[in-house]
Amino acid sequence: MTSIPLPPPPPPPGGGLPSSIAQAPDGLVKLTRKDFQTKNDVRWCPGCGDYAILATVQRLMPDLGVPRENMVFVSGIGCAARFPYYMETYGMHTIHGRAPTIATGLKITRPDLDVWVITGDGDSLSIGGNHTLHMLRRNVDLKVLLFNNRIYGLTKGQYSPASEQGKITKSTPQGSIDFPVNPLQFALGSGATFIARAVDTEAKILLDVLTKAHKHKGTAYIEILQNCVVFNDGAWTDVRDNKEKKPVSQLLLVDKQPMLFDGGKKGIGFDRTSMKPFVIDLEKEPGRKEDVLVHDETDPSGLMAHVLASMDYPRFPVPLGILKRETKATFDELVVEQGKKAQEKGPGDLKKLLFSGDLWTVK
Repeated sequence: MTSIPLPPPPPPPGGGLPSSIAQAPDGLVKLTRKDFQTKNDVRWCPGCGDYAILATVQRLMPDLGVPRENMVFVSGIGCAARFPYYMETYGMHTIHGRAPTIATGLKITRPDLDVWVITGDGDSLSIGGNHTLHMLRRNVDLKVLLFNNRIYGLTKGQYSPASEQGKITKSTPQGSIDFPVNPLQFALGSGATFIARAVDTEAKILLDVLTKAHKHKGTAYIEILQNCVVFNDGAWTDVRDNKEKKPVSQLLLVDKQPMLFDGGKKGIGFDRTSMKPFVIDLEKEPGRKEDVLVHDETDPSGLMAHVLASMDYPRFPVPLGILKRETKATFDELVVEQGKKAQEKGPGDLKKLLFSGDLWTVK
C-alpha cells in the first residue's frame, strides 16, 4: 500500500469518505486493490486465465505510487481487450491490432501518463504485427501485456499466428500448416529493450515481472501464457497446470544467477562451437556446475536472450522472467526534445517550406 498525494473524492451523501478509500492522518489518500476494481461485471468465461491477470494487475497498481487519473489502459480487439472496462482508471478500447499506434500517440502527447497496452496473440501478431513492430523498434515508453492463449477466442476458436503447427480448429479442420510466431523472438528482432515472459496463474512471477517492467524506461513487452478454457484448454498444461512437471518445465530466470531448474538438479549449458544450448544433469555430472550459464538481463550482445526465447518444452524448460533489459532513449523523450529545439528557432514559415526545393508545374 502506497500513500500518494491525491485529493480526496467528494464525500457521499451523509458525509465521510467512501468505505473503499482510507484517509491517513497526514491527509493522503491510500489506495488498495479494491480502488482499481470497477462496478462492471467481469465477463470472461468461468476459469479464464484473464481473471488471474486482472487480479495481479489490480494488486500491483496501488504499489506504483501513480494517481489513478494518470493511468491509461489501451486495448485492441479480443477477449483480453475487455481489460480497460475492469480497471478503475482511464482506458481506451480501440480497433483490431492498432492499440500500439493509439498508445504511442497518447504517450507522445501526454508523456506524464502511465500507458499500458493490453493485447492478445491474434490482435498483436496478426493484423497488429506491423504496428507492434514499430512500437518496439521506436522504444516508446509503454508497458505491453500480450495474453497468449494460442487461439482466437473471441471469434470462437480459429487458429492464431501463435498456434502450434497441426492445430485442428474450425478454420483448420485438417490441422494448421503454418509455422507459429514466437512472440519473444519477434520482439527481439524488432529491437525491444525489455522482454519478459510470465504465466497467468503464477502470480508471484507475474507481479515481479510487471513491477520491473513499470520501472523500465521504454517499451516493456511481456508475453503472458494464458489459458482459454473453452476453445484451447490445456494450451500450456505442462508449463502452467501440471504440478509434477513444473520443476522440469519451468526455468525461472534470476539476474546474475545460474540457470538452474528441477530443484537445482539440472542447469542450462551452451555449446560455443555449435552455438546451441543443452541441459546439464548435475546429479550425474556434479563437476559441471561451473558450465551452467549465468543469466545476464543486460547482456549487450543479446545472444542469450535469443537462445532463451528459442527454448521450448519438452526439450528444454520454458524460461520465465526477464530475458532482456536494455537502457536506451525512448521515442517519446526524443519527440519532446526535438519539438523543444524546433520551438527555439522561432516561428516557421509554412509557405516558404512548401515552395522550397525542387518544384514543377503540372499542365
